[in-house]
Amino acid sequence: MYHAIVKRIAVRNFQLVSDHNYEPLLKNCAPTIHHRFGGAHALGGERHDRDGLRRWLERVGRVTPTLRLTVTDVWVKGWPGRTTLIIRWTATQDMPDGSPYDQHGVHVIEMRWFKVVSIDANEDSQLVDAALKIIAAHGVEEALAAPIIS
Repeated sequence: MYHAIVKRIAVRNFQLVSDHNYEPLLKNCAPTIHHRFGGAHALGGERHDRDGLRRWLERVGRVTPTLRLTVTDVWVKGWPGRTTLIIRWTATQDMPDGSPYDQHGVHVIEMRWFKVVSIDANEDSQLVDAALKIIAAHGVEEALAAPIIS
């Protein structure tokens, strides 16, 4: 039963990102959450607190407003004191030049007592970088900003 509840929360949190509704997701995060998103670009880097993750999510929403995440698989290991989730997902978005954006990745998430303490996002960071350059070329300067580090 516990694993089924955690899976539902995980799928809902990915939907919240697609819906740009970050506060419910952030409430499920520990104040000292560690978030890593690979790549040397505006979305890359590491954050070590909830405020940094909030600023990062808000940037994601501004630079990729049509991003749609779809969870394809969720695996849960452990119990409330220490739970590990592996989430496989796909992503699409409307690119301003009409080119396709089809991404896939895996998040490894650690929870303790229903609070997310760590998110390790793994995706094709070169595809993210190329997409951000296209987005910037179409007027969204923030797509080339320095990473949000906290």
